[in-house]
Amino acid sequence: MNQRIIVGIVAFVALCAGIVGALYIAPPSIESESEPKYFQTYPEPRAIAPFTLTTHTGQPFDTSSLEGQWSLVFVGYTFCPDICPTTMAELNGIYPELQALNSVEPIRVVFVSVDPKRDSVERLSEYVSYFNEEFIAVTGEHKALFPFVRNLGMMYAIAESTDNPNYLVDHSASVVLIDPKARVVGRFKPKREPGKLSISDSQQILADMPIIISK
Repeated sequence: MNQRIIVGIVAFVALCAGIVGALYIAPPSIESESEPKYFQTYPEPRAIAPFTLTTHTGQPFDTSSLEGQWSLVFVGYTFCPDICPTTMAELNGIYPELQALNSVEPIRVVFVSVDPKRDSVERLSEYVSYFNEEFIAVTGEHKALFPFVRNLGMMYAIAESTDNPNYLVDHSASVVLIDPKARVVGRFKPKREPGKLSISDSQQILADMPIIISK
């Protein structure tokens, strides 16, 4: 047997060994690719306590309104000068791609206003429609809003007198995800970088949502 044949046999054996090793000894990390990279999943889905709010079209919004869909929920207010409009614009930017995902249940964006004194139904309708006609905006009295927001794992606080027409509202900046069974399953936390707004990264949401809805 000449040297060229021997070299060929050795190369073929090495190739076969490499394939076997790739498949069995060191298989691709399927698990890492099947788990969300950025989404913070809660240990257990959280059931939402009964609540009733009002949508930007004046319709009741309760637990049943969240069933049968995936809801990306953001808490804020229309007079918010920075985080709210930026986050809403980011969500609008990825909305067509979210709608194109292979999901049995639709994916919706829900904006929860925690400033009922200024955010009337009419103002909410104008505000949310500016970003996307399909977005849903809801609000209500604080006695309904506060426990609902807390139930989501979020918070808000009005730190100054509302007699000042330009008062600000402190609020969480995460985007919470509610599953089709109306359970809170986790959140996308904002990126915190010096000198930049702390907002949830829309590209991270877009990257993880196909994995989340496929489970």
